[in-house]
Amino acid sequence: MIELNSPIDDDILSKLKIGDIVYINGKIITARDQAHKKIIEEGSPIDLNGIAIFHAGPIIKVIDKNKTDLNNYEMVAIGPTTSMRMNPYESDVLDMGAKIIIGKGGMDEKTVEALKRNKAVYLVATGGCAALYVSSIKKISGVDWLDLGIPEAIWQLEVNKFGPLIVASDSHGNTLFSK
Repeated sequence: MIELNSPIDDDILSKLKIGDIVYINGKIITARDQAHKKIIEEGSPIDLNGIAIFHAGPIIKVIDKNKTDLNNYEMVAIGPTTSMRMNPYESDVLDMGAKIIIGKGGMDEKTVEALKRNKAVYLVATGGCAALYVSSIKKISGVDWLDLGIPEAIWQLEVNKFGPLIVASDSHGNTLFSK
């Protein structure tokens, strides 16, 4: 078991190899199709340098529809979504500084090359473990682009031992999925 602290630097990621099991501490964000597209078109609302991006559409309970502060949101469940949906955008997002991509399933060759170029990694999360993953979220520290809807918004999360996650594509161009 390897614990990573996010935001993260290249040296630690370069030591990871496919098949390693990791957990993340610190900051992660969620971003799905529409958020990725908007990041490319408008720029990111947060600094992506060293960040971990989780391909997830969390289920979040709004406690009072008349309030907008972060204490008004309760994370109910969070599981991975199919990462190949982000293939059109992921290479560019990685070029903006993201270092860890977390999702489900494989990603295309363009993304694997971007991981290598940017010394980043792709980690797979197990589908069906939304209750397990939510237990490691300590707090919602921010939200951007709620106009996209709760599942598509960018949620900034503070996590402790978020995982288990498996290194599916490392920073050297190796991947568990066929190229």
